[in-house]
Amino acid sequence: MLFWMIVKVAFKSLMANKLRSILAMLGIIIGVAAVIAMLAIGTGAKQQVLDRISAMGTNLLYIHPSPRGTAGVISGTQLNLSDDDARAILQKIDHVKGLAPVVSRSFQVKYLNQNTLTQVLGTTPTYLSIRDFEVESGRMFSDFEVEHWDRVAVLGPLTASNLFGFSDPVGQVVKINGINFRVVGVLKSKGDQGWFNPDDQVIVPYTVEMHVLMGVTYLREIDVQCEEGSDLDAAQNDIFALMRQRHKIPAGMPDDVVIQNQSQFIEAFSATATTFTILLGTVGGISLLVGGIGIMNIMLVTVTERTREIGIRKAIGAREFDILSQFLIEAMLMSGVGGLTGMGLGIGTAWLVGQVSPFPTIVRVYSIVLALVFSAGVGVFFGFYPATRAAKLDPIEALRYE
Repeated sequence: MLFWMIVKVAFKSLMANKLRSILAMLGIIIGVAAVIAMLAIGTGAKQQVLDRISAMGTNLLYIHPSPRGTAGVISGTQLNLSDDDARAILQKIDHVKGLAPVVSRSFQVKYLNQNTLTQVLGTTPTYLSIRDFEVESGRMFSDFEVEHWDRVAVLGPLTASNLFGFSDPVGQVVKINGINFRVVGVLKSKGDQGWFNPDDQVIVPYTVEMHVLMGVTYLREIDVQCEEGSDLDAAQNDIFALMRQRHKIPAGMPDDVVIQNQSQFIEAFSATATTFTILLGTVGGISLLVGGIGIMNIMLVTVTERTREIGIRKAIGAREFDILSQFLIEAMLMSGVGGLTGMGLGIGTAWLVGQVSPFPTIVRVYSIVLALVFSAGVGVFFGFYPATRAAKLDPIEALRYE
């Protein structure tokens, strides 16, 4: 009963000076809102990066020729990856689920009077499942067509739109670098990935691109998909060993291929995004500290103004604990109400940012709890000194205070 009486008195005291109380709470409101909104932006950015990596496929290893050059000057890449290397990896490396050799180059693609400069990627049918592509209309070319150098093509949806508008491109003939290719399918849209738009490309058999379009005998890349739950690092080391053996690399000499591990991408991006989120949360936390200082300042003024009241309360039997509780509860009420108001403002701000900007926002429960707990802690911490000062006042001196 006494506790609720103290709460009631504290609430009445705050309502007696509404404007001052609101201004004191403003720092807490802004701080809590900033913490929730900034953590939501950071979490959304992290999820966006992970979704983009996942859109490239899962459990992947990317094998590229290593750079070449002398005296630290890179002059290109080594021409050392062959389709025989791809077959050897598929046959000799454990836990390989799928593999796709890749060559690519930008070419002018033309249909009637429409043309576009786009990436033409040569590969095998397994590329779609490895990179998580789906066919929207038509079909993917077959292994038979790859082996027989058939001039068939699958268009990305943006490329199809650029060349054909709203017409169905399946069955039509396009010219790639002046050579006729029959369109057999159109991919389902995956969206712009930032550094690369998978919707704007043409996929053809790698044999045709190597020997007909480019006139080369080497691959630009080999994409390897490992089985779910397999050790990508172990597979990576096994591929390094196999490539050294096949390319006859002497002991002590550097590898002539570079292997990029998707799990390493995810770890690196996650670490960067987490650091970014912590930085944003810290900025919001500083706002909370500033708000706490404002509460302490107002509470010190309140103690000074109510010195005589404190003396009267002590004279009629109020204990130090009662006075301490009253002023501490007032500080906690300000920070609590400010925290709840800031929570609503922060969630609303995060939602608004997600609606009007390209940046997704994700409000996690932990960020709300963290902000509210921190705001309550600020109220206790910054309210404790003014409350202690009020409790320690000498009643005689307090009664004589004008």
